[in-house]
Amino acid sequence: MKHNQVRYVILFGTVAIIAIFTVQVYWLLKAWNMNEKQLNESISIALNHVAHKICTYNQTALPHENPVNQLSSNYFVVNINSVIDANILEYYLKSEFARVGLDVDYEYAIYDCHNDKMVYGNYITSEGTNRIITPTTNLPKYSDYLYYFGIRFPSIQNTVVSHMTIWLILSAILLALVLFFSYSILVIFRQKRFSELQKDFINNMTHEFKTPMSSINISADVITDPGIINDPERLQTYGNIIKNENNRLNKQVEKVLQIARIEKKGFELNKEKVNLNDLIHTVVNNCRTNAGKEITILRELDPQTGDIMADAVHLSNIIYNLMDNAIKYGGEDPEIIVETRRKNGNILLKIRDNGPGIPRSYEKKVFRKFFRIPTGNVHDIKGFGLGLYYVRNTCKAHHWKIELHSEPNRGCTFTITMNV
Repeated sequence: MKHNQVRYVILFGTVAIIAIFTVQVYWLLKAWNMNEKQLNESISIALNHVAHKICTYNQTALPHENPVNQLSSNYFVVNINSVIDANILEYYLKSEFARVGLDVDYEYAIYDCHNDKMVYGNYITSEGTNRIITPTTNLPKYSDYLYYFGIRFPSIQNTVVSHMTIWLILSAILLALVLFFSYSILVIFRQKRFSELQKDFINNMTHEFKTPMSSINISADVITDPGIINDPERLQTYGNIIKNENNRLNKQVEKVLQIARIEKKGFELNKEKVNLNDLIHTVVNNCRTNAGKEITILRELDPQTGDIMADAVHLSNIIYNLMDNAIKYGGEDPEIIVETRRKNGNILLKIRDNGPGIPRSYEKKVFRKFFRIPTGNVHDIKGFGLGLYYVRNTCKAHHWKIELHSEPNRGCTFTITMNV
């Protein structure tokens, strides 16, 4: 899928999901308000009937046409204007709530005008049974009435939620669709990145193999010339070219196969005591010999570094890969500094070069498999983008930490923190 097509699919999908989600939230809030309003109206109707029955029982008239006053979302006061008997009140509350189908917990208190306080009555569950509790707070008074009772519904929000089951199920389905769409976007981007990496890997592999294969082909043509037998020195030169280029191809193939084996079977470390400074001297000397150009390597090795527990082969490969990168990207006159020292009980290995550095946006990406800093169609530096990927995974297998610090035109510094 082309880049623009992926962008349009994601854009249209995102807009559609946002629109659907907005509509769903709108109707969910509307349904919530409607259910809450219906519940409050049912409560008001039931309390109004309770007030009428108490006044009829007391043979008094209601002080107002609507004696029910809602003070908050879950607290109501009911004006009776006559003495209220707690037992009669509770009986009427249970019967009226049952008649209108209100299955909600509530607690009530009756105002005592002589003591000017609310006298707590009882806590009634949705099943209509009493619950013995110790009230945490007194129900608030209402100064405008003289004879009244207050009733609070502690779980009224839960009741509203229970009436919106279908809406909540639909919202959950929508949320699942949003999560699935988000996951699909991640998969699309991941597949797209893998596709680009695969293409870059094939291009790099083509350029990496093209030169040695061309050299082998030319040397083979020269060797197959019958007259070459009369020039043994020239024959040996081209034979050495074939051998060297063949070794170069083998090394590249082995690098790819090594990564494949590691990903399939994991690291099989053979840890032993390794003198880090001695190993660095060996690798640095080999790199200097095989560099193919003049390089400057400075060694600032702490003699107190001593031995570490590590796989000697993998550790030497780590140092070689970092040195190889420093040589490749060090420009015409690479200057490399290899440093070891102890810090906070750990051993630090630093390899610093004087190259152009790595842009900050690529600092984390350079450790990815097959990743190489984009250079357009210029392939002047060979490689598959596997070196730093191997280094990171090897450090991870040893439980070491690797960090990259880079500044534009001031080179790169790779720091490995090794646990002693």
